[in-house]
Amino acid sequence: MRKQQGMNKPGKILIADDEPDILEIVSYNLTAEGYEVICAKNGNEAIEFAKRHLPSMIILDIMMPGKNGIDVCKILRLQPQFKDTVIIFLSALSDENTEIKGLETGADDYITKPISPKVLISKVNALFRRVTKETDNILQLGDLCINREKYNVTYKDVPVILARKEFELLSLLASKPGKVFLRNEILEKVWGTEVIVGDRTIDVHVRKIRQKIGVDCISTVKGVGYKFEM
Repeated sequence: MRKQQGMNKPGKILIADDEPDILEIVSYNLTAEGYEVICAKNGNEAIEFAKRHLPSMIILDIMMPGKNGIDVCKILRLQPQFKDTVIIFLSALSDENTEIKGLETGADDYITKPISPKVLISKVNALFRRVTKETDNILQLGDLCINREKYNVTYKDVPVILARKEFELLSLLASKPGKVFLRNEILEKVWGTEVIVGDRTIDVHVRKIRQKIGVDCISTVKGVGYKFEM
């Protein structure tokens, strides 16, 4: 799963290909779709531009001067800032071994040339939608990571074991850092309208969350409610 912390600017795409015609066509169509596009003519430029611009997607040809696409992907995947970047191979090499090697290197997809601009755009859009959906399930706030799909919480990579309602309360508050959630709002969203619980229930759960995480990440707004601050 991709995490939101440090996530690169959505919609910025780096294309690396040594064929000027491919760069022009792909760049034109992606720009028309609303993406910001950076072009590199070889593997070395791809690495340099990736570090400089921090794209959220990189489209790599394999047969390029200098470092080939496979090498570029390997190098970038070893660096923390590109661990979760979407990487696609767009190559004329259609043999199975090359495709498997590309995917094993860490690419998210392998597309063979020739491909129509419309089909490429649809694949790019689909990948961005998938990544956005994945990141919606994960909240990364400083050293605290909340996986809302798996009901997992870690602080500084150490698992934090929370009861279900503790998790739901933390997830609610952390979904909008800085926002003050009213007590009635918390009771309704975490416990529902059919269960009758007192205000003290929230206080107890907040105290337990603070104790288990080991940091006071939930602030009390006296007489009003609670907010998440990290």
